[in-house]
Amino acid sequence: MLDIVARLGRIGMSFLQRLGRSVLFLLRSIIGIPAVIVRPRLLIQQLYSVGVLTILIIVVAGLFVGMVLGLQGYNILVRFNSESSLGVMVGLSLVRELGPVVTALLFAGRAGSALTAEIGLMKATEQLSGMEMMAVDPFKRVIAPRLLAGFIAMPLLAAIFSTVGVAGGYFVGVGLLGVDAGAYWSQMQNSVDLWDDVYTGVIKSIAFGFVATWIAVFEGNDCIPTSEGVSRATTRSVVNASLVVLGLNFILTALMLNGE
Repeated sequence: MLDIVARLGRIGMSFLQRLGRSVLFLLRSIIGIPAVIVRPRLLIQQLYSVGVLTILIIVVAGLFVGMVLGLQGYNILVRFNSESSLGVMVGLSLVRELGPVVTALLFAGRAGSALTAEIGLMKATEQLSGMEMMAVDPFKRVIAPRLLAGFIAMPLLAAIFSTVGVAGGYFVGVGLLGVDAGAYWSQMQNSVDLWDDVYTGVIKSIAFGFVATWIAVFEGNDCIPTSEGVSRATTRSVVNASLVVLGLNFILTALMLNGE
């Protein structure tokens, strides 16, 4: 019994130590953001890396998610003679929940893993130590641009996902299943509210992008500087970011629903 308590205590202390290091890491990264704004070239490079190069998987996933929503939604609504409400179902599902959440999971898997592996390899090959020896702050040069780029790119990717998903639902519902096009768009326009629905998705995507990028860059910087350490850090980055996004989504949804 005492061994179990001691083991749980060690696990708890280890978790609190990593949490403290991650918070201090975040503060140092935020302090380096003004230097990134002065030198926007670094930010543009990272926006291309974490944003533009992620668009393809976002578009493909959004299209198929929207098509599945259109197909499943039609089969459910047709039982109640409410297939004209298909646009509402697709729009609300994507804008409020699936758009931000699925985009964040894809972002963590593609861009987050790339950020962790890149920073981890820079640490393993002592590039970060070399910058410090040359009086170059790695947080301003390496960490802060990536953190800010992920923060900016994530809401834009979520918007693209939701837009493509709505188009996919339209293609299946209207083009293949015969739902009236006017009813599809008019019902969506009347039911999807800018403040309660669209801004809810935007707030979620901003929060998810910040957390996922923070975890990715921290895991890369905190990894053991070996090939095995980098691989483990990359795995932890994707798993931790995915779990935190799902948990944070529940918290934000509960807070926003209680606020209505």
